[in-house]
Parts: sequence; structure tokens; C-alpha cells
Amino acid sequence: MQQVTAIHILAYIVSLILLFLLGKLLLAPIDRLRKILINGILGGVFLILFNFIGQGFGVSLGVNLVTALTVGFLGIPGFLVLLILHFVL
Repeated sequence: MQQVTAIHILAYIVSLILLFLLGKLLLAPIDRLRKILINGILGGVFLILFNFIGQGFGVSLGVNLVTALTVGFLGIPGFLVLLILHFVL
């Protein structure tokens, strides 16, 4: 039977650390994708609510992927940019 030396234990610990870091590295893009998806959905919901309220004032913005992501990523400043562009263009 083979003896377990300090080198074997160290190699095992280093392997576990590398495996942990690899798993973390592979899960990072999934977290980013989830954040983009959630922000886009929230931006779309905000635009739909704005269009519902804005009908009384004659103001509406298109709800599509680009506008939803703009509002989702940039928040209120993104919404204001879309609103200004709507009136300028």
C-alpha cells in the first residue's frame, strides 16, 4: 500500500482549490445572463406601465428588446433618453 505524504495532501488541496475556481469561472457568465434577463424584463414592465399611464397624456414609447434593455440597464436616465429621443425624432 502506498504512503500518503505531505506532497499528496498538498496536491489534493490545490486540486480542490482549482476545481472551485473553475466552477466559479464557469458560473459567472450564467449570473451575468440572468442579470441581463431580469433587467430587460423589469425595463419592459416599466415601459408597459408608462404606456398605460401615458395614454391619458398622449405619450407612449415602443416596447421592444432594445428599449426594454435600455431602461433595464440605465434605469431612469435610460428612460429619459428614450423619452427625449421620442420627442426629438
